[in-house]
Amino acid sequence: MILEIAQIDVKEGREADFEAGIAKAAEIFRAAAGCRSFEVRRSVEKPQRYRLLIEWETLEAHTKDFTGSQPWKDYRALVSDTFEGPPQVEHTTQALKAF
Repeated sequence: MILEIAQIDVKEGREADFEAGIAKAAEIFRAAAGCRSFEVRRSVEKPQRYRLLIEWETLEAHTKDFTGSQPWKDYRALVSDTFEGPPQVEHTTQALKAF
């Protein structure tokens, strides 16, 4: 399993718009092949910063099957106008689970 971590900084004053759009986008991710979970976290120290935590069955499920697809375009249409800049995305694998 791959965990995608997307850090998104939102334009000041557009946080509510982003949260409304990303709530709608949750259904897009729910329907995406290979997507196992979708979670959004908001920074306490930097309230304009959000992190999307998305579990994919494989890296390719995200990078080849989802990115660039019509559902991906639909997701971006819901939220991209609130972005301060391009999201920073990385993919991780689990190295340790303590609990």
